[in-house]
Amino acid sequence: MIILRQLSKLFIILFTVTYAFKVFSNEPVDIWNIEKKKEPENNSLINIEETIDLENNQVIKIDQKNDTITVDESLASKEIKLAGLYDPEQNRLSIDMWSNSDGEKIKEIITNLYNKNLSSFSEKVLDVALLTNSYFPTNNITTDEFLDFKLNYLIYKKDYNLIKQFVIKNSSTNNTDKIIRYYADHYLSNSELDNACEIFDYTGSLNDNYLISFKIYCLFHQERIEEAQLLFDLNTELENLDNFFKKKFNILMNYEKADETSSEKNILFFHLSHKTLENFEYTPKLETPKFIWSYLASSNLLKDSNLIDIENSDQIKLMEKATQEGIYNEQELFRLYRRFQFDINQLLNYDDAYKLLEPYQARALLYQRLLLSNDNTQKLDISSKIKRSFEGDGLPNVFDGELKNILKSISEENIPSNFTTFYEQNREIEEIKDLKIKFNNKIFHQSKLISYFQNKVSLPDAEKEANDLLKKIKKDKKYTFSVKDIMMTESLKSDGIQILKKYDDLYEYKSSIPSDINSMIVNRETGLVLLKIAQITGEDEIEDLDIESINYIVGILNELKMVDLRNQILLKVLPLKV
Repeated sequence: MIILRQLSKLFIILFTVTYAFKVFSNEPVDIWNIEKKKEPENNSLINIEETIDLENNQVIKIDQKNDTITVDESLASKEIKLAGLYDPEQNRLSIDMWSNSDGEKIKEIITNLYNKNLSSFSEKVLDVALLTNSYFPTNNITTDEFLDFKLNYLIYKKDYNLIKQFVIKNSSTNNTDKIIRYYADHYLSNSELDNACEIFDYTGSLNDNYLISFKIYCLFHQERIEEAQLLFDLNTELENLDNFFKKKFNILMNYEKADETSSEKNILFFHLSHKTLENFEYTPKLETPKFIWSYLASSNLLKDSNLIDIENSDQIKLMEKATQEGIYNEQELFRLYRRFQFDINQLLNYDDAYKLLEPYQARALLYQRLLLSNDNTQKLDISSKIKRSFEGDGLPNVFDGELKNILKSISEENIPSNFTTFYEQNREIEEIKDLKIKFNNKIFHQSKLISYFQNKVSLPDAEKEANDLLKKIKKDKKYTFSVKDIMMTESLKSDGIQILKKYDDLYEYKSSIPSDINSMIVNRETGLVLLKIAQITGEDEIEDLDIESINYIVGILNELKMVDLRNQILLKVLPLKV
């Protein structure tokens, strides 16, 4: 190992000397890979000296002939900025979908959206808007600001596979350290070191010292010792590494003896503390960060719930907090509650007795009384008291699973009127099954023509089918075109299907798209329009919106020619399903 360190340092010296020689040699080396323009054959005609000012990120041009000095735009702005996952063509978008938009409007809408619990449909829209490869907007917004919105959205989604794909496809993009760290920290906090390290196989150059340390440790973990040592020595020379990390790395490499130091500064340092201490022990506190709780649980370093002292209030409170964070499961906590000792009088007169106890003791008493109760009204009363107690201590999720099971055991018709709201707010919502479409050719928007939006019918066949159906409908004097019928017809027209003029009088259609949205569409501000749609839907699923709002959104998507997203909406709201 000593020899390895010496060779590594020798390599660094040689690299530095070689680099310096090249820089100061007669033939300058373009280390910045900036595209050069061909010089004119007669250099005497144009005497322009071009200097790169890296400190200020500028190009300075000195024209000796005309005796002028020009400061060119920043180097960064000369690069084509693209970052995303999807090609624009996938959703019939343009690569300049953001180019004409005002950054202030973009920032306002996105900031507002991130403060909401967005529906799955709203996320679909944002997936398209923020994860499509496109030029970055430049008006009232910086490149870093816009990229940050993309990265924050990936973190908001908590889709780690999507994050990995983004890093892979954008390895040359600067400033993605935020999502790399989020990804690596997540897997390490769950003791999945292999998955945490995998991300570094796809990263380009790292700017963050913490991530550099993480990569060095991953190389060591993967038994790529020479690479780890070289990267460690190079970054030690550059003073990029924390002293704690350097100490632990040298211990792992057997250069130094193990010591008793530990750190909670970040998950990597905490993990290294665990790996380098022979008898590692850690007692969490109420203020212990969630990543440490997760690591302790996934590494089997938490105290068994059966060993927790019920006389120790701090331990009980810690377990309640850990249950809130999902570290312990609910049943472990409730098994602990069953260990509490209460007399018969307290159990019989629980309604008064629990008020005299500490909150955690009160919850244990109420839970034990709940287990003894057979009366539905009493069960609901006790359950509501337990729920309120948890919420009062900032533990709103602890009782969720158990409460759903209790409410499931009570028939809805047996719920007293004073507990109806409590029941509706806390009961388990049954998952809606994927229903099959039932065609009804007597109603236009429920007809077999829906198959066209499933890409099962060709455009010419759909055109014939549409006109045949409209012929029958026109003969029916009682038939009135609904909003859904209009929505379907206008979508067909938008795709190029020719509806015969003799059916124009079946309904009147006026576009509901407001002038500001229409202006954005005309101005090719597609990205901003998509943000507006996500703002409209917000926390609501598309099927929960009123039909006028749905028609409004479909109309916009027709104008944008975003067929796939529009079809998803139509197939949710138009067909009869059984």
